[in-house]
Amino acid sequence: MPKIAKELSPIEVKRLSFRVDSETGEPLEVRYPVGGVSGLLLKITTTGSRQWILRTKVGKKRPDIGLGPYPEISLAQARDKAREVKEKIRNGIDPLEEKRALKRSLLAEQISTLTFQKAMEEYIRMKAKEFRNPRQETQWTNSLTTYAIPHLGELPVREIDLPHIKQVLDPIWETKTETANRVRARIENILGWCAIHGYRSNENPARWQGYLDEVYPSPEKIKKRGHFAALPVDEMPEFINDLGKRTGTAARALEFLILTASRTNEVIGDKRIGKAGVTWQEIDLARKIWTVPASRMKSEKEHRVPLADSAIKILEGMEKGAPDDLIFPGPKGDLPSNNFLTALLKRMDRKVTAHGFRSTFKDWARERTAYADEVSELALAHVNSDATRAAYARSELIDKRRQLMQDWEQYCYHGKAQEVAKVVSIGGGKT
Repeated sequence: MPKIAKELSPIEVKRLSFRVDSETGEPLEVRYPVGGVSGLLLKITTTGSRQWILRTKVGKKRPDIGLGPYPEISLAQARDKAREVKEKIRNGIDPLEEKRALKRSLLAEQISTLTFQKAMEEYIRMKAKEFRNPRQETQWTNSLTTYAIPHLGELPVREIDLPHIKQVLDPIWETKTETANRVRARIENILGWCAIHGYRSNENPARWQGYLDEVYPSPEKIKKRGHFAALPVDEMPEFINDLGKRTGTAARALEFLILTASRTNEVIGDKRIGKAGVTWQEIDLARKIWTVPASRMKSEKEHRVPLADSAIKILEGMEKGAPDDLIFPGPKGDLPSNNFLTALLKRMDRKVTAHGFRSTFKDWARERTAYADEVSELALAHVNSDATRAAYARSELIDKRRQLMQDWEQYCYHGKAQEVAKVVSIGGGKT
């Protein structure tokens, strides 16, 4: 007959511990029979964690059946649970399969009841790791909370269909078209993620192509895509002349931004996310090159900007600092506010945006010069997947872009445009 384990008391169980190897001194996992029910063991790991185990025959196997942790499950409770499990086995029930079935049932219940609110939160939490700008997470959350959650929030995602999407989009499609289309795309992404993870199996009712495009008029037809207000090309010399009469860091920052055709955050940074603007270590005065780090570029690629003489003069007029000091700091010497240049433009009574000067530059390059389009596109650091432009991007066309920026400088200050008859080849040859 098998040896019957001594029935330990609660105090004796409490005193049990892992064992130590007599040769190496390392702790060893151990299982103690505690008696009262045959096969009931207390497993103690090398870390000191304790788990109740019932080792008994189920069919032809003798698996370990977990009964819970000690001391959360007391000795008396462990013995009762062990007796219940053995009773089930005698009645032909496999306790492990029963446990797996309960787990499957719970998972199925969770899948069938996952609400759009929960799916949205999980998707944004996952997607936030990919966002380049922390504000994107806030934008996603705010737009969906405002427009989608009131209609979809408590709905299980498996039940969401076209009528529910229409409840969200109908009130705003023609009045807030751009916002509505963003909300639609975000709902589409979330429902697509739900389908991949098995939370829904129906067609995605927020899909545009081949679905909602048959329900709503195209956003482009409702309202032309909004652009940043730009200064007309002909008004640039007068504007620069006015700007040059103004003192202060904001005026010089805006002048530098115009001469380099750069983005606002590349020059003054973005205080909302603590991202600095141009610093002295980015400027090579000898070579007249400004190297914008990839972390501040929309393309996430380092961008080299050839500097015209007037841009160099602006830099030389600024107070020189340490390599990582801002060239265009705010009033307190820290990051300027995001309203830094906008406020200046308002004081100048100009209904344009700082970003709009990039459009002015592009209009000038396209309409008043004979430079190949690729040269101005590279000057603007525009991303383009076209193979030809990609090849030009690799060479950067620094010399051609330097000539372009010098001509832009001349136009800004003197109103002189390059003659269209002078065709500038991107390959360096004559045409």
